[in-house]
Amino acid sequence: DDSFDLVVSIFGAMFAPRPADVAKEVVRVTRPGGRVVMGNWIPGDPTLVAQILRISSSYSPPPPDGFISPMTWGVEEHVIERFTGAGVPEKQISFERDTYTFNFDGTPSRLLDEFKAYYGPTMNAYDAASVSGREADLHDELDALFNEQNTGENGRTSIPATFLRVTVAV
Repeated sequence: DDSFDLVVSIFGAMFAPRPADVAKEVVRVTRPGGRVVMGNWIPGDPTLVAQILRISSSYSPPPPDGFISPMTWGVEEHVIERFTGAGVPEKQISFERDTYTFNFDGTPSRLLDEFKAYYGPTMNAYDAASVSGREADLHDELDALFNEQNTGENGRTSIPATFLRVTVAV
């Protein structure tokens, strides 16, 4: 309890299955006067990661009953509800949209290969699409997305993705 001046989760805690418990836990371990900072992907955003998740979900089986989408961490009202439920006054919760840029020394298609190999939601979508015989369709759709959003040149990839930066003063 009350151990840390700063607790940070960049695109991680948002994937935990019980968001209210996440908020309570990060507040519990943060010292009074400390801060919690989160980076969370935003649902419906037109940039890379929200679109990867949108596309991937259309190839995956429906989530189990009671599932709470990790993307709800990118909705200010949900974040406020979770942290006020953990005892933080709303006035101590702030938001800013920010950009993370995926810079990769290779083509967008090679970056997609990295997502396919190491990013859980994409890995799961490929597994599900393989079972249903739709892996090529998923790959074509994601490959087009990565290439369309690339702003890099000369065989390099640079793809910006918008996220919600949440700062909570404890």
